[in-house]
Amino acid sequence: MKQTRVLVVDDEPQIQRFLKPALTASGYEVIAAATGAEALKLIATAAPDVVILDLGLPDIDGKDVLREMRGFSQTPVLILSARDREAEKIEALDLGADDYVEKPFAIGEMMARLRAALRHIATAADEVTRMEVGGLVVDTLKRLVTRDGVAVKLTPKEYDLLTVLVRHAGRVMTHRQILAAVWGPAHVDDTQYLRVFVGQLRAKIEADASTPKIILTEPGIGYRLAETDA
Repeated sequence: MKQTRVLVVDDEPQIQRFLKPALTASGYEVIAAATGAEALKLIATAAPDVVILDLGLPDIDGKDVLREMRGFSQTPVLILSARDREAEKIEALDLGADDYVEKPFAIGEMMARLRAALRHIATAADEVTRMEVGGLVVDTLKRLVTRDGVAVKLTPKEYDLLTVLVRHAGRVMTHRQILAAVWGPAHVDDTQYLRVFVGQLRAKIEADASTPKIILTEPGIGYRLAETDA
């Protein structure tokens, strides 16, 4: 069986020394780059299955690497960065990153986010038609949503919002990404409008809307649908 190839793009030797054995022990093949230029070359020629990308590179900002690679590759990208400004994370996600992990990070979280990114790309070619998480079932073929076996009545926009999150289950979606997908590009700044709809949707699908377990908030950035059960 072909090993999953991970490209780690980071100029800090200690990060490379830490990540490579951890990834290798988990069964991944690891290749490395210390600069943005080297990363772009390897993305084009070595066909990695997923990229772990630091934003603070010595030659090119990581966001510029992401912007350029999205012109020729849809390889999943997990951002790894010490930058904690929300604007940085939002811009990277809007540019096409699949997720992000802040430095310093726990290796367990890194591995979980990596697996989620790979699961997403593995199912991208096949439209998700059924999802189950925490007692909620969404069947897009039947256009049916149930909670613990009982049908949930959603408005058309609530249903559209839920299915957008379902298609990206396990991944962070920014406010702008969700608003553009559900309401169109003219509404990408209507974040308060989105919060109202998320609140309405949570009231219908969560066991307890005050402590949501299905639609999770990424503070200041957007939302993430919890990992699916099926």
